[in-house]
Amino acid sequence: MVDRNVIAIIPARGGSKRIPQKNIYPLHGKPLLSYTIQSALESNIFRHVLVSTDSEEIASVARKYGAEVPFLRDTKHDDHSTVSEATLSALVQAETHYKNSFDHVVQLLPTCPLRKSTTISQCFTNFLQKKHKSQISAFTYSWMNPWWARTMDKHGNPTIIFPEHHNKRSQDLETVYCPSGSIWIAQTNYLKKHKTFYGPEHKLYIIDWKEAVDIDSTDDMEIANALLSLTT
Repeated sequence: MVDRNVIAIIPARGGSKRIPQKNIYPLHGKPLLSYTIQSALESNIFRHVLVSTDSEEIASVARKYGAEVPFLRDTKHDDHSTVSEATLSALVQAETHYKNSFDHVVQLLPTCPLRKSTTISQCFTNFLQKKHKSQISAFTYSWMNPWWARTMDKHGNPTIIFPEHHNKRSQDLETVYCPSGSIWIAQTNYLKKHKTFYGPEHKLYIIDWKEAVDIDSTDDMEIANALLSLTT
């Protein structure tokens, strides 16, 4: 059932450098952005599914797949602004446009195309039931174990980052979680106060690693393509 006090914001600026026009880049035959729009609409919990962009081309694609783009982003669309700042800017614009103050905002990155609508619903239900102020999706590290991480100089010499864990077996190491941009939720007043989802009271909500895949490179795009091929 639609909660008329919650808005989904999908931040999708046009200035991607590593993958040009990444947010509308074709993934398994559809624009990358379309997967996030579809899962947001199918979750059936949002009064508005809003795409915030500075690009009219991205806006056109977003509208084609059912999202609302009543305005272009008027600030925080540079390389330096955080995604929290971009979403907050879009939220302020949206409240002015819709003449409505929202209780909750859900940020869904278009670069996380594999999240399911049911997972969005489960995340939001947990957020409400636990009375969280901010909740960030995360996944459990598995074979890419950060406890064994190294840096490397130009000669190939490694420096162990966590030497105290260097000789431990994987089953003896503490479980570590990685935040994912898949589903971030906050009370709007909390986001406005702290200007980030990573405020002092933010919580983690663990999702499947596949739904947490965040496309930042062509390698990530290949992973997403492969996973989609397994489900279609």
